[in-house]
Amino acid sequence: MPTPVDPVDLTARLVRCPSVTPFEGGALALLAAVLTEAGFDCTRVDRNHTPNLFARWGAKGDPRTLGFNGHTDVVPVGDAAAWTADPFGGELREGFLWGRGSTDMKSGVAAFACAAVDFVCETPPDGAIILAVTGDEEGDATDGTRALLDWMLDHDERMSLCIVGEPTSTESVGDVIKIGRRGSMTARFTVTGVQGHTAYPHLARNPVHAVARLMDRLATHVLDEGTDHFDPSTLAVTTIDTGNPATNVVPARCTATVNIRFNDVHTSQSIRDWLGAEGIRIAAETGCDVSMDVRVSGESFITPPGPLSELVVSAIRDEMGIEPVLSTTGGTSDARFVKTHCPVIECGLASKTMHQVDERVDIEQIRQLKALYARVLRDYFG
Repeated sequence: MPTPVDPVDLTARLVRCPSVTPFEGGALALLAAVLTEAGFDCTRVDRNHTPNLFARWGAKGDPRTLGFNGHTDVVPVGDAAAWTADPFGGELREGFLWGRGSTDMKSGVAAFACAAVDFVCETPPDGAIILAVTGDEEGDATDGTRALLDWMLDHDERMSLCIVGEPTSTESVGDVIKIGRRGSMTARFTVTGVQGHTAYPHLARNPVHAVARLMDRLATHVLDEGTDHFDPSTLAVTTIDTGNPATNVVPARCTATVNIRFNDVHTSQSIRDWLGAEGIRIAAETGCDVSMDVRVSGESFITPPGPLSELVVSAIRDEMGIEPVLSTTGGTSDARFVKTHCPVIECGLASKTMHQVDERVDIEQIRQLKALYARVLRDYFG
């Protein structure tokens, strides 16, 4: 029997792998070695130079297959001189493990990997366990979990339920779990008018005025009042640009960008239609040309409270002695891709320092998270 792997030690070893998106940095190779020793079948599912790892213990196609999803890629360090610890040192100090990715989310990956290894070695389950780990969550996310799910479809691999190990908690492990996420999309407007002298505005057509009017209408519009599981949708103007250095010139062109986080009242298409209609309206009012480019990061989704959330909530009650909040707040995660494959929720440790200088994780929380995942495994297969 392989020696049990300490989740704190594995987290530290993963942090020492400089896996800034899109570089693997040795993180997936390390995981594959640990899992292979425990009897998992490991396959690299790289696509377009993006590193991904698929690992399964148990029979392929087993109808009782519990999956875990996570990522080992991390955001850049930023100003390295501002850190009080080596960003890739995996230092243990003052009750914390320090380093980039320690919170988001190498500790989560280490916790579910160690829980799975211990479980299959000590009490081999009647079923299968799948770990799907990507190196592309912090980037464009086009060839990460999406590639893993495409590969699984092509190879008849399937998860019955999936837990994404993102840091979802606020103070203590398990106090918040995510049962859905808002959709996210960005729209960039380009408004073209007629350049001219500011002393003769009647000979020009000012695109800045058109953009200002359009942005005001979009920003003051109430998209909805929220739903049973979601807060109200939001729209934020993020930039308005002309590139015009002159004070006496009406520019010919102005751009503006908005980001929308939307709930299950909407789809990206319904919001795109509304944005387009507002652009057409402004064009008619001002005589400027209005074009729009839209990028959708993900649709809103909800995994309604049911067997999966009950499994995790029960484990949190038994292991942590608390009642978790079922939430849909926050940004996007790879759960937005997994949702088309099987029911999915997110459950992880506290997210206080993710992406920050001196990112660090409470060492005890890593152990608690492993214990929570182990409880979920026992309850699911028991």
